[in-house]
Amino acid sequence: MAPRASWKGFLRLSLVTCPVALYPATSESEKVSFNQLNRKTGHRIKYAKVDAETGEEVDNEDIVKGYKVDTDTFIEVTKEELENVALESTRTIEIDEFVDRSEIDPRYLIRPYYLTPDGKVGHDAFAVIRETIREMNKVAISRVVLTNREHIIALEPFEKGLMGTLLRYPYEVRSAEEYFDDIQDVKVTKDMLDLARHIVNQKAGHFEPDKFEDQYETALIDLINQKRAGKPITAKARPRGENVVDLMDALRKSIGDEKALKASRPAKKPRKVASGQKEMLMPIAGKRPAKEAAVKKPAAKPQRKSA
Repeated sequence: MAPRASWKGFLRLSLVTCPVALYPATSESEKVSFNQLNRKTGHRIKYAKVDAETGEEVDNEDIVKGYKVDTDTFIEVTKEELENVALESTRTIEIDEFVDRSEIDPRYLIRPYYLTPDGKVGHDAFAVIRETIREMNKVAISRVVLTNREHIIALEPFEKGLMGTLLRYPYEVRSAEEYFDDIQDVKVTKDMLDLARHIVNQKAGHFEPDKFEDQYETALIDLINQKRAGKPITAKARPRGENVVDLMDALRKSIGDEKALKASRPAKKPRKVASGQKEMLMPIAGKRPAKEAAVKKPAAKPQRKSA
């Protein structure tokens, strides 16, 4: 089942308008998450909202937002006042301009969303906007209000729909100069570049997300299963980095290591993943969630499959 829309409204290109819905394109809900517990009782920790001066608990209806002017002075802003900040982008994604994708600095990218027609009407207008952007090979720059803040969103065709990527404002992006000023200007010799290129060619491949494995997530599941089974937990040795004394020698050894690694690596069979299948941590009994099953069945080894 598709997740709930983060936003619903209208997409507009000049006089062409259609109802649309915006959905998150990514999710972290499948990751292992932890609750905070009282070590003495094993009970979950509960947080309460209290008055900083009186220490008394405050009901939600009595809580308002406040902007801090100085140590003891706040300007209160009510929910109604925030809603009265009239922005057209609250209900409409207005396409302001079209730019080349290559012009968007990667530092400005935040997170992706899927944009689809909302309901049975407006599919024609949506298709016209989508195919125009596709044919022009451009990215549409627009604005949208999410969680009471206006964001810049870049729209581009993605399969049958549109993908919208939230963008940062310039004041949110730090200059690289303060970090890179102390990097020394080093002259790299042709021999070093040739050896490094050889290593790159040995490692060359294609971007295949299905090959990626979240090793930390897998280790967490392993840890939980071992504790559930009452097995002793032993600390593993952490990998240590070594200082490179002779760069040329390190590059030559790297080439030899890569050759040996390729020769010893068994061929992997492509994974078969059903359409829409989520990550399966363990075989599931009944209708228990995957995470619960991971803890309840310690004998089985967690297996990760990409969606």
